[in-house]
Formats: sequence, C-alpha cells, structure tokens
Amino acid sequence: MIARTAKALLEHEAYALRARLDSVKPFSMHMPMVMAAAISPTAMTAVEQHVRDYSRRLRHLIDTYVRWLRSPEGQAATPAAAQRKFASLRLLFAGMLSQFDIFAEAITQRSEHDYGVWLSGLDVLAEEALTFPGAPYQAPPVICHLNPSMGGAIRRIRTPLPGGTANPVTIIRVPRERMIGSGIAASIVHECGHQVAALLELVEPLRTEMRDRAMEISDDPHVVSSFLRWLPECISDFWSVGLLGIAASLGVMTVVSLPPVFVVRVEQNGSHPTPWIRVKQSAAMGNELYPDLQWAKLAAVWEQLYPLSSPDDPHVERLRRMERALPAVAKIIADFRPPSLAGRSLREIVPSATRRPMNLRRRFESWKSDGKRILADDPTAVFAITGQAKFDGRLPTQEESRFLNQCLRRWALRRALDTGARCANSITSKKIGRAAFAT
Repeated sequence: MIARTAKALLEHEAYALRARLDSVKPFSMHMPMVMAAAISPTAMTAVEQHVRDYSRRLRHLIDTYVRWLRSPEGQAATPAAAQRKFASLRLLFAGMLSQFDIFAEAITQRSEHDYGVWLSGLDVLAEEALTFPGAPYQAPPVICHLNPSMGGAIRRIRTPLPGGTANPVTIIRVPRERMIGSGIAASIVHECGHQVAALLELVEPLRTEMRDRAMEISDDPHVVSSFLRWLPECISDFWSVGLLGIAASLGVMTVVSLPPVFVVRVEQNGSHPTPWIRVKQSAAMGNELYPDLQWAKLAAVWEQLYPLSSPDDPHVERLRRMERALPAVAKIIADFRPPSLAGRSLREIVPSATRRPMNLRRRFESWKSDGKRILADDPTAVFAITGQAKFDGRLPTQEESRFLNQCLRRWALRRALDTGARCANSITSKKIGRAAFAT
C-alpha cells in the first residue's frame, strides 16, 4: 500500500512538471519591446527553436516516465528506483528553466527605455566584429545584454548550457557602468574575439607555435608559461586592438583601473594577464599592427598611474621580464597563420588599412566637415575613430557620449527597417508568384 502511494505521488509530481512546462510561453508572445530594440530575427528564431525543442524532448521524457510507472516493470520497481528516475527528470526540468532564465535576462532588457534600443545597436556592433572578408564560417546570431558587474563575459554559440544542450546563439554580457562611451566597444569586441578564436580554432595551434618559439619570448620559463596560460585573453585583446585601435587599449585601462595591489599582483594560476601587464600588452599589440608614437605615450601614462616600486624588488623584476617579452608575443600572434585561414595571418584579417592612427584622425576631420560621412563607416570603425579622437584630446567626453548614443540608435533603427523591408519584399514576391501561377 505504501509503495503504491509513493508511486502515485511521483506520478502526480511528473504531471505537475508537465503543467509547469506547458506554462512556458514563447518569448515572442510576452516580451514587449519596440521594433528597433528587438534582437535580430535570426537570434529570436534560434532561441525559440531551441526552447521549443528542449520542451518537446522534456514532455516526451515525462510522458515516457508516467507510462513506465504504470507498466508492469514500473509496478514491480521499488519506490526508490522510481524516485531516482524522477530526480533525473527534475534535473532536466531545472536545466530547462535555467536556460529560459538566461535568454529571458538578455531579452527582457529590450523593453527598458533607451537601453533596449542601445542594446540593439550593440548587437549590430558585435555582429560586425565577428565577421571579416573571406571568413571561413557563418557568423552566429548575437544577443547583447547589460550586467552590473565590472567586466564583460560571453556564452559562445554551441557551448553547453545548464542541462547539457548546446547554446543556439552567442550571448555577450557587457558592463552597465560603461554605457555609453567608446569603452563599451572594447568590452564587446574583446568578447567577440573569444568567439572568433573558437570559430577559427586558434588557441591550441597558436599555443603550440608559442611553445616552439619560446626562446623568442623569454629565457624565463615562468614568463613563457604565463603567456601560454593567458593566451585566450591575449588573442581576444589582439582582436579588439585590431578592430578598434587605441579605443581598445583605453577600454582595457578602464576595466583594470583597480587599487594598485590588484593591478601589479601576479597570480600563479590566473587565466587573465596581470592588469599592469595587460595594458602594456595592448599597447605592444597596437604598435605591432599600427606603429605610432602614441603607443609608447599610452604605456608611459599607464606607468605614471601605476608606478612600480624599487627595481630591486623580485616581484617588480618579474613584471619587467614579462614587459620585455610583449613585443615578441605581439609579433607571434600577429604573424600566426592558422590552418583555418588557409595561409592568411591574423594581421591580414584585421582592417589595418583603415585603423592606422593617421587614417582615423583624417576620418574624424572628414566627419567635422561633412557629418553625413559618418553613415559610410561601419560600427567598429566609428568606435575606433571616436576612441582615437578622445585620446588625441579632440573629442570631449560629453560629446562622445551624445554622438555614440545617436549612432547606436541609428544602427538599431536601420536594422529594424532593413528587416521590415526584407519581410515586405518576401511577402510581395510570394503574392507575385501566386498571381503569375494563377494567370
């Protein structure tokens, strides 16, 4: 009698799971947002399809479990065995809700006043940062969302979500405190660098290359091992500098501007470069790609902000050894030719012709003479130009924020109108096709 009661309770709980699962509605039916704030149709379709497939699979498993409970095999099983099966179902259900919450957190912000449209503009920036001429992959759909943390983060496409299924989109978390300024681009493009590195399968082949050329980096094995451990972050910083120029380095400075003890501390097993080294590394990468005196100036400013103590300090000497290795590390990364690029090096896929400091300065002057020229520039170029102008002292912070606010809105609106136009053209084409067939 007790065993029968236990299994009846488990069946009841299984149906309760199914009822809660049925209450999960598609995002497109309950997420209010203006058209310009919406995520891309590709991203929305991918998310909705993913949630629907997971829900369908879970319903099937619940129904299968109930049938098993009622079968002779289930009737003969112990309550403990039935409970174990039910516990597995609950874990899958919890994973489904966790996934739903991840997507909901990213999408519900689109209904916030101003922020929704800005986020849509940042989606456009991120989508561009994932592409380059002749890319051997199709760029994934992107959803950006804000977070109160100080740093950015990314959930790359096809990486595991709670519950074990693969992420259908790229989700980029950006710091709320960085809205709006050129620094926000540094966070987003850095995170895009992680996605590009995964799509091009860069990390392990480049790590092998660095091991083979270790003596070019340093004769100190601890220095070499540090850069090998930091390599994923180094690649992402390279990608950010490659697309944004000095705007990327200024963004890194903002992120790692912490109390001195945290900036100069070298963690034995840390995955991120020591903050003091990271800013110097960004400048070294910039100088490797776009040689200019400004990179030495930036490095000198950073050392004024965070001067090192006595040169006799072993801790300081270790930082100096790492600093001396930076030009070699930057060159190895820039010249690396991964199999996925069929002979091209990493420096050949960044837009070097348009990101040289003198070209960015000229472009800023052309904006001042003819504001319509801004419309001809891609989002990463716009942030690179404004970041350069800010570093040169030619763009006040208030004007930068106001200008980038307008740009984000413009990109969001343009994408919304382009999407609407494509839908309208598709409908018109179908009507024309049906009319021609009828004729």
